[in-house]
Amino acid sequence: METRAERADVPKVTVAQRAIDRIKSMIGEGTLEPGQRLPTERELAAQLGISRSSMREAIRALTVMGVLESRHGSGVYVTQLDAGGLLEAFGAVAGLSPGPRLLELLEVRRVLESSATGLAAARIGPEQLAEVEQHLKAMEMSSDPEEILAHDLAFHRAIATASGNESMAAVLDGLSSKTFRTRVWRGYEEESAFERTHLEHTRIYEALIDRDPESARAASSVHVAGVERWLRRQLDHG
Repeated sequence: METRAERADVPKVTVAQRAIDRIKSMIGEGTLEPGQRLPTERELAAQLGISRSSMREAIRALTVMGVLESRHGSGVYVTQLDAGGLLEAFGAVAGLSPGPRLLELLEVRRVLESSATGLAAARIGPEQLAEVEQHLKAMEMSSDPEEILAHDLAFHRAIATASGNESMAAVLDGLSSKTFRTRVWRGYEEESAFERTHLEHTRIYEALIDRDPESARAASSVHVAGVERWLRRQLDHG
């Protein structure tokens, strides 16, 4: 039988959290649909049996999450819930996180990017493959770090898009923020590592041409692992 002390240890769910969970359930069930305007704060509070202040807190939290959006003079709406919109926060996290957290994010990226590259090897079309090749050649021909960075981002984004998994591509886009990649490219420039990086990109591209998912996954994993090793060295010497 549960003791009073045990019951006291159980975290209490706030009224606002219950409201958040209920609204998310309504969206999941289709009662509220993407793009739909919510009932007024007063109506929704009455419907859920909570105070307006708790309802206001729940709406504010869901707005921060990107599930709801407030339109001035119009009301509160369910967002379109597209993968890109919901995962924009990843870019800020990847760009601003301190070193140890960046290593964790790189581990996540290595798992997802290798999977996305494997899927792309099986699904990529001729036009998408040509786009990947275009960015690969542009990186090789350029000596401008900013230009190389832009094509590096586009190279990986094109592959993630070719995976056919929109949600995975959106997560990867967030984990590959320009701020973080700028930090990496500056470090690579100091270490003259562009040649090695280009070779890694070339191996990824060749696996896509061969439509070899296993080789594509392996080449992608090796590439991101190289970034991880670089960052670990920076942290160790920092």
